[in-house]
Amino acid sequence: MRSLVAFVSGLVFGLGLLLAGMFDPAKIVSFLDVAGHWDPSLALVLFAAVATAFPAFRIAARRSHALSGARMALPATTRIDARLVVGSGLFGLGWGLSGFCPGPAVVAMVIEPFSVAPFLLGMVAGMVAFEWREKRLATHLAAAGASTPSPEPVKE
Repeated sequence: MRSLVAFVSGLVFGLGLLLAGMFDPAKIVSFLDVAGHWDPSLALVLFAAVATAFPAFRIAARRSHALSGARMALPATTRIDARLVVGSGLFGLGWGLSGFCPGPAVVAMVIEPFSVAPFLLGMVAGMVAFEWREKRLATHLAAAGASTPSPEPVKE
């Protein structure tokens, strides 16, 4: 059941990205070009996403289990720290430079694999480097007797 829910969710998300044209980096760059030929369509997509997600998160916060039966795992804190700011900045920088966001890049991989592959390879390399750094930091802190910094706790 969980796999079916994940598949259908991914399919709906991917189709939405295709319909909105968000797989095209030129559309993203046009949105960021406020001094030139500005394309506001991304703002409409973002507004629609927030309008859909906001009530869904409100409902989810009151539930202990998802529709698939899995336990809900929503963040328990809303603290803004350096990791969040730096990570958001890197995400935005990568998005602005490449015109790709991870979800639309996966969709675009089906349409234009050769132009998207370098971005996806770089994204995966960044994820692997981050995990390697986190494990190395945890090992170093454990050897020093300090506690490991962990991401925000999950509300169960």
